[in-house]
Order: sequence, then C-alpha cells, then structure tokens
Amino acid sequence: MISFVHTGDIHLGLHFNNVSFDREKAIARRRELWSTFERIARYAHENHMDFLLIAGDLFEDRYFTLGDMRRVRDILGSIEDTNVLVIAGNHDYLYEKSLYNKVEWSPNVHIFRGDGLEKKEFQELNTVIYGYSWDRVEIRDSVSFEDFDLHDKGKNRILLLHGDIGSNSRYLPLDLNRLRELDMDYIGLGHIHKPQIIDENIAYCGCPEPLDFGEVGERGFIQGHITQDGTNIEFVPFSKRSFWDIDMILYGDMGYGDIVDSFNDIYEGKKSRDFYRVKLTGYIQNDIDVEELFKCLSDEFYHLEILDNTVPDYDLEALENDYSDNIIGNFIGEMKAKGLDDTKVRDALYYGLDALLKGRVNP
Repeated sequence: MISFVHTGDIHLGLHFNNVSFDREKAIARRRELWSTFERIARYAHENHMDFLLIAGDLFEDRYFTLGDMRRVRDILGSIEDTNVLVIAGNHDYLYEKSLYNKVEWSPNVHIFRGDGLEKKEFQELNTVIYGYSWDRVEIRDSVSFEDFDLHDKGKNRILLLHGDIGSNSRYLPLDLNRLRELDMDYIGLGHIHKPQIIDENIAYCGCPEPLDFGEVGERGFIQGHITQDGTNIEFVPFSKRSFWDIDMILYGDMGYGDIVDSFNDIYEGKKSRDFYRVKLTGYIQNDIDVEELFKCLSDEFYHLEILDNTVPDYDLEALENDYSDNIIGNFIGEMKAKGLDDTKVRDALYYGLDALLKGRVNP
C-alpha cells in the first residue's frame, strides 16, 4: 500500500489586489497561504504519507522572490521522510529564470522540469509518478500520451497534470475519456480551484485556501491510498477560512430584530472566522437603515458584506391618501386594481414608488 496527499493551486505570494476586503485582511490572507502550506506539509509528514503531490500553481511567479523560494525549499526539506513531487502550472511555469531553478532542492523533492511528460520511479515503493510541467503561460494543445511509455506494469502509477477538462481551453485542455483510458491508479489534477472527485481515481484537489468570493464553501486537499484492491480517495477540509455567499429574503412584516435574528441564524461556516457576503432581496420596512444594520452586525463577523437589493415596504393606504391628488396616488390605485397578489405587479408597484418618491418631501 502507498499513501499520498494531493494539493495544488496554493498561489503563495498572491497580493490579493482585486478583492473586496481591506488591505489588512489581504496581508493576513497572504500569511495564511503560507501557514496552510506549512500545515499541509506537516500533515503529510506526521501522518506518514509516502507522497506529497503538488499539482501546479504552488506560487505566483510575478510576486515571488528568491527568499520566498528558499522558504519553500526549507519547508519541503523539513519533511525528509515524505517524497514531494511538484509540477509547474500556468502561474509558476518553468522558464530559464524560473525560481524553481535557483535553489538546490533536498533529495526528497522532485520538480518535473517542463520537457513534456516525465516520470520518477520509486522502486522501494513499487511506484512510478508521471508529471507534466508547464513551460509557458498558455498551452492550447493537449498532452500527447502516445509518445510516452506509460505502461509500467505491476507498479502503482500516478499521473500529475495541471489543466482544464474540455476541448477549447487555453490552459492545457484535457480529454476526460482519454484520461480514463490510461488506466492509472490515480490522476491528480490542478488548475480548477473547486475540489472535485471526478472518478474513484481522478480528482481536482482544488485550492487549499479560497482566494475570494468566487471560491465559496469548503477547501482542502485530497488524501488517498492505493492498495491491491484499488484506489481510495477522500476530500479533507483544511482551510483556515472559508468564503460564503448567502441569499437572504426579507419580508415587509420583519422588524429590525427579526432581520438581526436572520443573520444570527446563518449556519454556514463560522462567523468569527470566515468571509460572508449576504445578498438581501425582498421587502424591507422603510424606516430600517441597512447601513446601521451593518454596523450593528459587523462585530459578530470576521468579515461581512451586505448587498442590499431590497425594495422599501410602503404603507400603501397612507401613501394613497397622502398623494390622492397626484400621479403617486393614481399609480397606487391602478396597480392595486391589477392585483397585488401577483408578485410581478407588487414588485412593479414598489419599484415604481421608490423611483417616484425619491427627492420628494412629505406632503
């Protein structure tokens, strides 16, 4: 039996320039990428994993320094009993001045060098690992498996690729059926940040730390074992923080306290730790200040954003009486005649009133 941890898309060094959270949290996230990378390495070592597989985009080439790469070298060198296999992706692709080439790696670390498919054999573990590293920022052609011998019979066979399942991608397009035909014991994929177990022996590890609100939900890595009976893999949640997109519908009869209770009832994640973006829709009482609501709630959350798409819930009878002699009163009467039980009619009425009342003073 052999065991492995499959990770990738860590993006060490990322600056988080185009994000919705503030600079202080962005700097903290940069540090947390490093701490999670170290935790994964430690996990592989402490759990006596035979292999730590890194499926590309370990770091951001445009921001990374030689000092950063030495730090990576030291982290991976510290787990000398774990074999570390690394392929380069589109964010850390191999070229002449690549930082991958600027340090001397410890004996337990192997970097696939970007000359097409390559293999590394571990005779004592009866295992062969094949890897394909990027050597440029875009690769529009798929990997040519026909020109490479992948038939190491009687051995555990693992393939590492950083690419996009689909035919029209500029990020190493991969044919899923072709991958299945290779009959590998395991194919570890990188590039897609959402973890996906595609088959019992094919998986995207996803990114171990989510980078923004485009990457909601749990993140971690894939852990696996290969035995004579086959391959067993599982997703292991491991991120320090998560991002959550929450849709919250409000109703006109909900008071301030009811809305606060709805925020308190959010069950996804952990409020004191994670990033939340709450999208409000529906109807809200006209005297409830969403900005004040945000200030009241923000201390309960590590990070909270509120997107207010609600419509003010008006007292229609009072408005109709107050504006009975002008367009607003007539508009309310006409829409009521159409039937406010119809959601489209009710929405049209409230949106119309919001537009008509803006800029007006009380009669």
